[in-house]
Amino acid sequence: MKNLVLLIGILAAALTLLLITSESSAGQTGMIKVSVSALKTDRGKCLIYLFKSEEGFPDKPQVAFKKIANEIKQGMSTYQITDIPFGVYAIAVVHDENDNGKMETNFMGIPKEGIGVSNNVKGSFGPPKFKDAKFSHVNPASTIDITISY
Repeated sequence: MKNLVLLIGILAAALTLLLITSESSAGQTGMIKVSVSALKTDRGKCLIYLFKSEEGFPDKPQVAFKKIANEIKQGMSTYQITDIPFGVYAIAVVHDENDNGKMETNFMGIPKEGIGVSNNVKGSFGPPKFKDAKFSHVNPASTIDITISY
């Protein structure tokens, strides 16, 4: 009986700690610094899309959680996305060389402009998958490095 009371006490303490930890991280936000490299020219813009789920990733930017058009300098583009709730995300990036606000593709849907995603994963027989590009944003500041491929 003593052991049962002790076990119940330990389980109650563990549950309380778990609830306190999850409540303290709920609603917290941070910053995600996106560093994009290997852009072949400084023409146009670097389009950065932050996705919260696999829905639309990576080729439907209209459903992205955040959309940014950033300048390019010396083949690089760096941007800080602020006030991002802690969670799981994936990023897709397009080098919009002609500055028309969208990714150009050929008749088969293959990108004609540079692209990249978080974790620098490549798709096989199609675009990269969210599950391969996802990362956890659980710190006040996260840095994601993306290398563009053409």
